[in-house]
Amino acid sequence: MSAATRPSTVELRPLSARSVVLSLMLGAHPAELSAAALVRAGELFDVPETTLRAAVSRMLSAGDLVRDAAGTYRLSERLLTRQRRQDEALAVETTEWDGSWEQVVITSSGRSAQDRAGLRAELAGLRLAELREGVWMRPANLARPLPDWPADLISTFRVAPPDDPEALARRLWDLEGWAADGRALLEAMAAPGSARAALTLNAAAVRHLLVDPVLPAELLPDGWPATELRTAYDDYRAGLLDLTRR
Repeated sequence: MSAATRPSTVELRPLSARSVVLSLMLGAHPAELSAAALVRAGELFDVPETTLRAAVSRMLSAGDLVRDAAGTYRLSERLLTRQRRQDEALAVETTEWDGSWEQVVITSSGRSAQDRAGLRAELAGLRLAELREGVWMRPANLARPLPDWPADLISTFRVAPPDDPEALARRLWDLEGWAADGRALLEAMAAPGSARAALTLNAAAVRHLLVDPVLPAELLPDGWPATELRTAYDDYRAGLLDLTRR
């Protein structure tokens, strides 16, 4: 499927040379590649060697990568933390759902715009969704604990099942839209057309999975593609790592 005929619902960000390197390193365990492997990867993804080496040099200067005496490149500690968070977000553990919901209420005011944006990002990363200003909710089916926020900032509750949990889930998340985008990604990933297009599509799949609400099955519409999308990405990543190391 060419770029021109891919479904318009799929958000595809063109990959720079830096993005190609980051995509490879974030998907590698351990997160390290030799200089020769990076050059070969550049060839595979149509990144000229001079462009790739310039990108790697800028990433070293910016603290994205570190290089050891043997010439092996590794992710910096900051990006290793990002990798760990990404891995955890892609492999969410769930528990049996008893119908109850988590509710998080922001009780403080007067915070800076930066602090508010950071808190919203943290709550969204916990797969909570905003019901109304300052009130965030989700079904209590995730194995992860909520953070120990200061009592004067946030109050957390476990609330009884709502009268219509399916309607509440649809209000909190655009479930049909997420599913449609997931199916469009799967269709495009099945026939990407080039190695660089495949890498671009799988990077989009990661971003899409990071905003999967991971709801109980009884709240999901039919044909929810999350499991199939995770499997497709895992298969691609395994093949890519094997190819890069060889």
